Amino acid sequence: MSGQINRLNGGLVDHGQNLNFTFDGKSYQGLAGDTLASALLANGVRLMGRSFKYHRPRGVLTAGSEEPNALVELRSGGRQEPNTRATVAELYEGLNANSQNRWPSLQRDVLAVNDLFSNFLTAGFYYKTFMWPKAFWEKLYEPIIRRAAGLGSVSGEDDPDVYDKGFLHCDLLVIGAGPAGLSAALTAGRAGARVILADEDFALGGRLNSETYAVDNMAGSDWAIQAVAELSSMDNVRLLPRTTVVGAFDHGIYGAVERVADHKPQPGADEPRQIFWRIYSKRAVLCAGATERPIAFPNNDRPGIMMAGAVRSYANRWAVTPDQRISVFTNNDDGHRTAADLMAKGVQVAAVIDTRADAPQLDGTEVFAGAQVIGSKGRLGLEVVTVQTQQGFTRDIICGALAVSGGWNPNVHLTCHQRERPQWNEALAAFVPGESLPVGLSVAGAADGALSTHGALETGAARAVEALADLGIQAKPGNVPQAEDAPVNLQPFWYVKDGKGRAWIDQQNDVTVKDVKLAHQENFVSVEHLKRYTTLGMATDQGKTSNMGGLAVMAEMTGKSIPETGTTIFRPPYTPVAMGALAGRAVGKHFHPTRETPSHKWAVEQGAVFTEVGDWLRAQWFPRKGETHWRQSVDREVLATRNSVGVCDVTTLGKIDVQGADAAEFLNKIYANGFAKLPVGKVRYGLMLREDGIAYDDGTAARFADDHFVVTTTTANAVLVYRRMEFARQCLWPDLDVQLISTTEAWAQYAVAGPNSRKLLEKIVDDVDLSNEAFPFMACAEITVCGGCRARLFRISFSGELAYEIAVPTRYGDAMIRALMEAGEEFDVVPYGTEALGVMRIEKGHAAGNELNGTTTALNLGMGRMVSKKKDCIGNTLSEREGLNEADALRLVGFKPLDAGDTVAAGGHLMNADGPVDAAHDQGYVTSAAYSPVLQSSIGIGYLKNGAERMGEVLRLANPLEGSEVKVEVVSAHFVDPDGGRQRA
Repeated sequence: MSGQINRLNGGLVDHGQNLNFTFDGKSYQGLAGDTLASALLANGVRLMGRSFKYHRPRGVLTAGSEEPNALVELRSGGRQEPNTRATVAELYEGLNANSQNRWPSLQRDVLAVNDLFSNFLTAGFYYKTFMWPKAFWEKLYEPIIRRAAGLGSVSGEDDPDVYDKGFLHCDLLVIGAGPAGLSAALTAGRAGARVILADEDFALGGRLNSETYAVDNMAGSDWAIQAVAELSSMDNVRLLPRTTVVGAFDHGIYGAVERVADHKPQPGADEPRQIFWRIYSKRAVLCAGATERPIAFPNNDRPGIMMAGAVRSYANRWAVTPDQRISVFTNNDDGHRTAADLMAKGVQVAAVIDTRADAPQLDGTEVFAGAQVIGSKGRLGLEVVTVQTQQGFTRDIICGALAVSGGWNPNVHLTCHQRERPQWNEALAAFVPGESLPVGLSVAGAADGALSTHGALETGAARAVEALADLGIQAKPGNVPQAEDAPVNLQPFWYVKDGKGRAWIDQQNDVTVKDVKLAHQENFVSVEHLKRYTTLGMATDQGKTSNMGGLAVMAEMTGKSIPETGTTIFRPPYTPVAMGALAGRAVGKHFHPTRETPSHKWAVEQGAVFTEVGDWLRAQWFPRKGETHWRQSVDREVLATRNSVGVCDVTTLGKIDVQGADAAEFLNKIYANGFAKLPVGKVRYGLMLREDGIAYDDGTAARFADDHFVVTTTTANAVLVYRRMEFARQCLWPDLDVQLISTTEAWAQYAVAGPNSRKLLEKIVDDVDLSNEAFPFMACAEITVCGGCRARLFRISFSGELAYEIAVPTRYGDAMIRALMEAGEEFDVVPYGTEALGVMRIEKGHAAGNELNGTTTALNLGMGRMVSKKKDCIGNTLSEREGLNEADALRLVGFKPLDAGDTVAAGGHLMNADGPVDAAHDQGYVTSAAYSPVLQSSIGIGYLKNGAERMGEVLRLANPLEGSEVKVEVVSAHFVDPDGGRQRA
């Protein structure tokens, strides 16, 4: 144990196993069972970090996940992890840690100069300082703020580790494995219930591992080991150490992060680093314990000033003392317990400073009753504390550490994650869980205000019995183990008013008592305003050690009680969660799983170029030998389709099967136009409106039977439309006899377009008359193809040509594209991709996603008459608002350049032939543009004010971003076959 000058005997660490690690490049040794914080303290390292704003020296304050100061960067490269709490980072051989938020070094941080300007950097300074001059923001203020923001850093390299997600189910979830949690789990496990016991620590037992009190005549830590061993032997119990339950959600669902391999240099083969569990519990018991709170006094932030309970934990569990000479500052008996344990370990306790006038005496040290700590000295660590006695005298006490105890706050966070509020407990001077809790959750132990070991054991068992009784499982609490049951003896004391210097409340964000008083002075008295104005409680610890102190100061300033002042909203997560855990395996190519169309394999064989369309990978064009530019391929596909026949995979269009006696009535309410009288065997184009009257999707609905429709949607809105239809079915019209199911992936669908499309299909369909008389435009039928394969045929056209869409079950999709191409060889059939599809729809003037952009109405699209006034539908009423029906409203029209060599640019804005180019004179904009090989010109469609009345007018198409301007003529959006004769041929 060379160099471990503060290492004590005993504890729960392995004194026979040394572990080597580095901190800021310097080598140290610790013991197996250490955390990084305990190992650094053992080596005499008190300075571990710098505060956020003033870069003041900071040392470890706590021993758990509530730590605000000792934040470090672990590992390097892709595994580099910033903002890791040294108090929960398990020590392992070769651990590499670095301090953060300092430059060039932790001992000599240049940005500590900020502290000299603290009078100018008080709470809310950023709301006042950076307001003027306006021109300085982008060039000066923002770059400086961005460089100064944040604490740790990331490497920028890809994380090589795997993060997983999983689902667990149980009868009873026990959150926390201290005495209350172990008691609850034992009670439920012995009753045969399915139990999950989760705790954020790697050693189950909670405070039993940090105290010297006995349980059933054995050391508390030994009783915990015995309880864990029994639980481990039960098949119906699952233990989850290193697992933090971070959120309580609806229906008994809890989120939990298990740190599977964070205590290793790197995960093992096929081992995830972390798992984010979604736990479905029938009942849950919260046994999360309590967090000790500090007392604010001048210069209370020096390294070496720690929570008394934490000092006790380091001594009893990790066999470490922060210094060989320690003082204690307390307002309750817990501080005396720390002093007694330290002296039992051979550590000199210089003094116990107790704010209570009737403080008990303690053998072996001097007790200052009715006294206060009014200051401290020491540059990078505590050296002296100044005490003001009850008589008003001051005295300096030499010590390297000060253990502070201001009482304990029950960890109520998960009880409030569904906007419940805690209630005030006068005896504890703390908030405890309120009467309203998340459904199925109960609370036991210190989290419920039972701060004694006996109270925790007793309430844990009782809550488990009550929870299981609700499930019809009979459980017996058994005999509660014998344990200490000392009452809470506390006199509330929040901060010291005397002395010189700033008294720190939030040590990470540098919030002082003075800052809270300034917030009150400037009328930010609401707790939510206080939080945001001062940044109190907005650090990585979310105010676990600071919020109560801030509330107490504000309550005093406003003349209210603390419960009248209230608390801020508690929100998940309880502790910080790595982005990797939230993402799981959904990274890289798995972030959006690639969906391949049924013809994908065939398209790859043809050398297709692909593009991402949402999650789908679609063929963009099919280049042929000798084609050196994509436009050559696209132009060929367009011309070949319009002159003969082409095939395009349109499987990605959303497909929704609608069935039921009221299916027609349901669609009549969903679509703006009428569907109630649509004949069987027919297809109708439909437009859907949002509740506010804005168009949000279009598609078709084919009626195969009186009670059976197939609806198609745009690719982009397939999920949205299905979700909205389900909402309408379940919530708006639940009495209708109608059922929905998405069949997008169930059917492979191909568009067969062009003058020879009928001839091609006649070669593969079975015994179906495809003549214009027997199967006219907008007809549909369920048929068979290729000798008996079931299929659906629709005579609809997106290209404006004679066209069909044919669908077969997805498993036959690859065979279908091959059959179509083989049958079309005599007609020189071509496959065409999304680019050619887009060109032909623009030539025909069909609206798509660019036109259905969330701001346009049926009137804008030229479909105002489609909104039926003979029936009600979603969006009908609000579509009649005056502002959506102005005479000069935008209308969908087409645009051609006066010079055929010019390009019509999508996104360009339309201006009058003369006049300024600015927003005030904007006439409209182009939504879609393409080169038309049929017209041998660039063309576009878009919206123009009163466009239908401005045919032939010449406008300027301005592109201010690129500084270009093109003269265009307003024409019909239907560039090709405006009368629609081809599609009806």
